[in-house]
Amino acid sequence: MPNYHDELDAVLRALADPTRRAVVERLAQSPAVVSELAAPFTMALPSLMQHLRVLQNAGLVTSEKHGRVRTVSLRPGALDVLHLWLGEQRTPAERQADRLGIHLTRTTREGH
Repeated sequence: MPNYHDELDAVLRALADPTRRAVVERLAQSPAVVSELAAPFTMALPSLMQHLRVLQNAGLVTSEKHGRVRTVSLRPGALDVLHLWLGEQRTPAERQADRLGIHLTRTTREGH
């Protein structure tokens, strides 16, 4: 995967903000127009647009403008890089847990 770590860094930076995470959670349900995305937040529309720009630059969302209406969608596969990285981290941790379990089992048997 080219630029794997750059892409991962951009996704993690984008998701570090609770507003952007809330937008991604909402878009996971279905695409939405900007005004609908803005409704739950107490911020000015230009501020929300900045959040959307960060998400778009990270490759998490796409947007289309039809007339005066901008619709935002979660990009298919947008979170795959995060899933891949988490999977890579899980494997060594699981191996360590397996070794610990084996050690504890042996120690318990030897102690009885």
